[in-house]
Amino acid sequence: MDEQEPDYRFTLANERTLLAWMRTALALLAAGVGAVEFLPQPDAAWVRTAAGVALGLLSVVASVGGVLRWHAVQRAMRRGLPLPVFRLAWVFAAALAAVGLAVSAMLLLTDA
Repeated sequence: MDEQEPDYRFTLANERTLLAWMRTALALLAAGVGAVEFLPQPDAAWVRTAAGVALGLLSVVASVGGVLRWHAVQRAMRRGLPLPVFRLAWVFAAALAAVGLAVSAMLLLTDA
């Protein structure tokens, strides 16, 4: 398929989006370490560990997903195709919501 160099502004915007995903991945990794180290230890310490592991895995999903999205968008721009649908965002949001609910419930239960 014939490819053309896209306008540099679009390429740079795509790169900024990739860097935002990398910052998100780094923040999730830090949050995972913080969850394991600083959340109160309930009777079931596995909940704290599970929250940390889930955040760490979401960090991996964010970094890999960001690169895959960047590459797909760059390829579409070069080929003059519509931008690809980004379904990973729904999975990512649902997983973050689940971890947030679990951590919130744990904090509420340990204060009771």
